[in-house]
Amino acid sequence: MPFHKLTDGDRLYYEVHGNGPPLMLVTGLGGTASFWAPLVPAFAERFTVVLHDHRGTGQSSPSIIDYSVDQMADDVLQLMDGLGIESADYVGHSTGGAIGQTLAIDRPERIDRLVLSASWTAADGYFRRLFEVRGNILRQGGVEAYVRSHALFMNPSWRIRDTIDEIERREADAIVNFPKPEIMLSRIDAILRFDRRTDLSAIKAETLAICARDDITTPPYFTEELGRLIPGAHAVILPSGGHFFPRLFADDFVRTVGDFLEAPGEN
Repeated sequence: MPFHKLTDGDRLYYEVHGNGPPLMLVTGLGGTASFWAPLVPAFAERFTVVLHDHRGTGQSSPSIIDYSVDQMADDVLQLMDGLGIESADYVGHSTGGAIGQTLAIDRPERIDRLVLSASWTAADGYFRRLFEVRGNILRQGGVEAYVRSHALFMNPSWRIRDTIDEIERREADAIVNFPKPEIMLSRIDAILRFDRRTDLSAIKAETLAICARDDITTPPYFTEELGRLIPGAHAVILPSGGHFFPRLFADDFVRTVGDFLEAPGEN
């Protein structure tokens, strides 16, 4: 299994698939590359796809550190450096979108085109309440309660109704492989601190912000705000799919994002 050694000695698990221009797929708070599994084969037909487990999750080092979006962004840069990728198209989902905003602002030469999927700008009253509740479920109810509540935040009701057996199988695996609670709680604190709103006007990368109308974790008003604050950004709001719409409607997501990434440049 491939690992990249970070400058502090920790390791990132990563995967590379396909051939073509480099495409970084960076997942959300859960942090594992497996989020992208339904989408990788189609993207790999058009791109060299790079994905990884965030530090503290999956097969990467289970580090107990003070997590931050800046630290997560630096880990992505170190992975790109290790793979010899000078610049790449970037698709970030949720927390991956916060990482993408950070990279496009602070290291614009490393990001070609930017896709912000189900991301947000900064924690408002709603976002803060939701993640404080999720953190309290983990603190007070433990890992099993946290994992079992996850589907309610990530999926539309019909998805849970129609695939409850599959969801419960996935939950059983997630409980066994869950990181230490203090790691996840530090990651939650990291996203609650994130706020680059005043810098979004500096983003030069052509940007697509995309979400689902029924996403209750990062509601569509965040995508609309990203569309307003990033110069020239395109905002697309799909009718359904919840927070995990890229997995539920993988073909639509790949087509929309792939067409954006391969469209003639506007600059």
